[in-house]
Amino acid sequence: MTRLAPLILTLLVPVAACEVADADELQEAETTVEYVDPRSPADGDVLPFSGAVWVGNTLHLSGTLGVEDGRVPETAVQEAANVLDNVKATLENAGLTMDDLVSVQVYASDVGDYDAFNSVYRTYFTREFPARAFLGSGTLLFGARFEVTGIAVRK
Repeated sequence: MTRLAPLILTLLVPVAACEVADADELQEAETTVEYVDPRSPADGDVLPFSGAVWVGNTLHLSGTLGVEDGRVPETAVQEAANVLDNVKATLENAGLTMDDLVSVQVYASDVGDYDAFNSVYRTYFTREFPARAFLGSGTLLFGARFEVTGIAVRK
């Protein structure tokens, strides 16, 4: 083991030096905060959340529903398309695409809608799928079947 120690140190020192050189840039990027579709108490009677928030190069998307004019679509497939269209619109408003998502959480009032959701979800990506959770949530706001939130990264 002692013969390997100098080799390991030789390999680690250049990597550590590179990481230190980029640390200041990384910290500055991570502390920059910008709101997408911002809302605040000054806006009056609006829903109390912004559409998304940039923290450095990472975009945190608020939960999104697929209801239409306060009504739940007739089918789970149509609602899945609506909710994913809303996610896509928020991403585009931030200058990103669905392929920039790295993590997605899907809350479903009925996990029996899993296949219907996936049949639509697959069509929104052209590259690798992001990490994802599909969670049974019980009742969602406005009687929705799905609520989707996620994290995207500017590459």
